[in-house]
Order: sequence, then C-alpha cells, then structure tokens
Amino acid sequence: MAAASRYWIVSLPVHTSATTVWNRLRESISKNSFDTPLYRFNVPDLRVGTLDSLLAISDDLVKSNAFIEGVTHKIRRQIEELEKASGLEVGSLTVDGVPVDSYLTRFVWDEGKYPTMSPLRETVDSIHVQVAKIEDDMKIRVAEYSNIRSQLNAINRKQSGSLAVRDLSNLVNPEDIVTSEHLVTLLAVVPKYSQKDWLSSYETLTSYVVPRSTKKLHEDNEYALYTVTLFQKVADNFRNNAREKGFQASFFTQKIREFEHSPEAQANRKEELEKLMQDQDSKRSSLLQWCYASYGEVALIHKVFSSWMHFCAVRVFAESILRYGLPPMFLSVVLAPSTKSEKKVRSILEELCGNVNSSYWKSEDEVSIAGIGGEAEAYPYVSFTLNLV
Repeated sequence: MAAASRYWIVSLPVHTSATTVWNRLRESISKNSFDTPLYRFNVPDLRVGTLDSLLAISDDLVKSNAFIEGVTHKIRRQIEELEKASGLEVGSLTVDGVPVDSYLTRFVWDEGKYPTMSPLRETVDSIHVQVAKIEDDMKIRVAEYSNIRSQLNAINRKQSGSLAVRDLSNLVNPEDIVTSEHLVTLLAVVPKYSQKDWLSSYETLTSYVVPRSTKKLHEDNEYALYTVTLFQKVADNFRNNAREKGFQASFFTQKIREFEHSPEAQANRKEELEKLMQDQDSKRSSLLQWCYASYGEVALIHKVFSSWMHFCAVRVFAESILRYGLPPMFLSVVLAPSTKSEKKVRSILEELCGNVNSSYWKSEDEVSIAGIGGEAEAYPYVSFTLNLV
C-alpha cells in the first residue's frame, strides 16, 4: 500500500486501560475499515502546570502549529523546486534516516532535546523559536539564490529576448560597422511589417545619410535589425526623426541604437555569464543541502519536520487534558483513512469515545463546529488533520 499523505491524529479517553481501548479500536478498524492504516502515537506525560497556563497555551497552539507546518511545507516545496532545477529525480524525503510517514507513525519523543519535566510553555516556545530561526535562515539563503537567478535571467533576456531589448553584440560583426572621423553606423530595430517603409524612406529621414547603406543583419518573430550609415553630425537628428515622424504614425515604431563593437567587452560579458552560472549552481547546491538538513537530516540538531511532530504531540497532550481532565488518561493514535472510509472511521471513534453527549459536538447539518484550541476539529474526542505534502 502506498504511503498516505493525509493523516488524523486522534486521542480517545481512557477509563480503565489504554491497551483495552487500543485493542477495541484495532478490532473495529480491522472489521469495518480494513483499508485504514492505524498506529499508536506515543505522547509522553508532560508537565501540566496550572489550568490557566494550559488554557493560555491551548490558545496559541493552533496558530503556532499553522506557522510550523507552513515552514515545513515551504522547505519541502523548495527542495522539490531545486531538485527539478538541478535535473535530479524528485525523491522521498527522510527524517533521521526514515521516510516522513514512518517518522510520524513511529514517533518517539526526544527527551534530550525536549525534557518532559520542562514547563509546557517553555517547550512550546523552544520549538517555535527553533523553527522561526530556520525560516529566517531560509529567507536569507533563498534571497541570495534568487538574486543570482534574477541576474542570469536578465542576461538571458538580453541574449535571447526580442531585438528591442536583447544584447546585439553576438549579432553584429566588425565588418558591419563603419566608423571614421565623420561617419557612424547606427542600428535600427524595425517592426517586421514595416520593413518596406524602412527600406524606401531611411535615406530621407535626414540629410547626409549614405545611400544604400542599410543592411539587414537579423530578424526574430517581431523585429528586424538593420544598419544605417550616416555622418556623425546628423545622427541625433536622424534618431529623432525616425522616432517621431514614424511614417505611419502609431502603427510604425522603430528603435535606433548606437553600437560600438568591442571584443573586449564581449569577452567580459561572456566571463560574467560563466561566473554567474557557476555561482548559481553553487548556491543551488548549497541551498538544497541546507534544505535537506533543515527538513530532517540526522546530522542537524533541530529539524523542522521533527519539530513539527513534537509540537503535534504537545498539542495532543494539551487538548486531551482540557477535554478529558486530570490525571492524563487518554490513548493517542494516528490514522490514515481513505476518503470513502472517513465517515465510517469517525463513527468507530465516536463509539469508542463513549460520550453520551456526542450529539453536542455536531451541528444539525453534521458540519463540525469550532473545537478547543480554535480550529481543532469538533468531535467528542480530540482530532486534527496533518497533510504531509
């Protein structure tokens, strides 16, 4: 069975034995929704604190979870984009060396990073700060990579864009340009549909234009590139008349561009382009490795996916205490029901919850109302959804 990308994290109240509730749940799922993967979600006994502090944390949990989840998905999408740009096959991400779905379904609390005896607020704030730092670091690295990409895109537009904007150095040869004490060669970018007008009229745009001096060097889908040779003293007048007279008013436009052929400048541009391409490859590779590490590599102390799963554990714990009371007596599980099985699985969970007031948690049209924590899904048990992609 292919790994799921959408999971429910659920906790059910325990009145006698968590093992009993787990066995009943497994049996019901097996009989009535056998295509629903089911796993225990191991939430440790965390430090509860006062009811007021727990309520205050609960108010923040949904917002912080949305932030942490958002950063997790941003890094995942960045990885996919970079892999495609690098010509790599988009692969499955891992956390601590295992696939992300396996990390979720086999979740184990990291006591070393998040001591269970620490105040709950301290744990929540610690996770949030760690993920915020990862996001800030990512913004800086992505901005550096994007800056180089923008520079390369600008150069590529000049190299391959329309004649109106592109660099003309690779289209013009030294023999196309006449330069002397008195003469100058201009380049005219003429709309393709106006080439006849150009050829019949360029000699009369001003005085001292060299007859029959125009030559077409290149054309693209929109424009044609022509040379024209004239005396330097009338170059400004020629440019103005070509631009302002227009031959056919607004239907004819052309750009007159001065051009100086410089092999040295052309070599410098080529060198700049090669350096930018090398810089782009280097930045892309560095950013991709950082994204891998920040998402879930073993070597990194703080990993965003791991942080998200620990935050989900805190959320389950806090919501379960507020829903079922003290001492902590609940069973937390992870399920991945198919769309067609969701209604049946909800019915099984509600039945196991054993809440005689379960109808309270539904509106008349069976649309869920807001639950504890703001956006938690409203059922007689704690439940929220994780989308891994």
